Amino acid sequence: MRTHDGSAGDVDYGAIGSGYSSFRRPDARIARVIARSLGDADTVLNVGAGTGSYESSGHSITAVEPSLAMRAQRPAQLATAIDAVAEHLPFDDGRFDAAMALFSVHQWSDTAAGLREMRRVTRGPVVILTCDPTLVRDFWLYDYAPDVLDTEARRYPHLATLTEALGGTVTVEPVPIPLDCTDGFNEAYYGRPEMLLDPAARQACSAWSFIDDRARQAFDISLRRALGSGAWDEAFGHLRSRPAYRGSLVLLRATRQPAAG
Repeated sequence: MRTHDGSAGDVDYGAIGSGYSSFRRPDARIARVIARSLGDADTVLNVGAGTGSYESSGHSITAVEPSLAMRAQRPAQLATAIDAVAEHLPFDDGRFDAAMALFSVHQWSDTAAGLREMRRVTRGPVVILTCDPTLVRDFWLYDYAPDVLDTEARRYPHLATLTEALGGTVTVEPVPIPLDCTDGFNEAYYGRPEMLLDPAARQACSAWSFIDDRARQAFDISLRRALGSGAWDEAFGHLRSRPAYRGSLVLLRATRQPAAG
């Protein structure tokens, strides 16, 4: 099912995505992890491409994005995104050298079908940046906004589900999150809790759209109190100086099984 904006899955980016590109800016260190996984691919398909984060000029990118609001925020220098969904990619078999889906698979209406489509149209590696739902609740935010992280844990597909759908040989690599990460997902603020007091920063993380205003206000009050009293710093202040955080962020890289000789 698609919204009036064209968004696929369970989030209407026409409603929440207006400031997305201001807070979800690609982080250079995460970008290097992605680029390394794509290897020497020339043609790369980006599924659920959003505003074009992590689309490198070193690749010939074809972007697929169903949300009109997201397509409208893509910088002018990037390729115009095709209005399509992961589950029905309008490309021939083996069209691309590589494909990627970054912070996207949890938005799809049928994750397995979308991954099978990516595998169908890709000769080389399929790269997925996502979060391990078994680790999502380990983040300090769970003490203040459990409904948000319960939502994230419920929406992110289990790694075994992704691995099975991708087929072939799949590796899973934890991705360290730098302290000054410019890509504003929840764990990016592990050492900067004050950032999550900004409603616009929270809006750039889709899980916050699943809780109501009362819950958001309760979070705001409880975190402000904990910061003001020193309780947050007593429990988690060591994170303010940790150079990188290993949380739930992972990168999967799937390659085809070699043809039988």
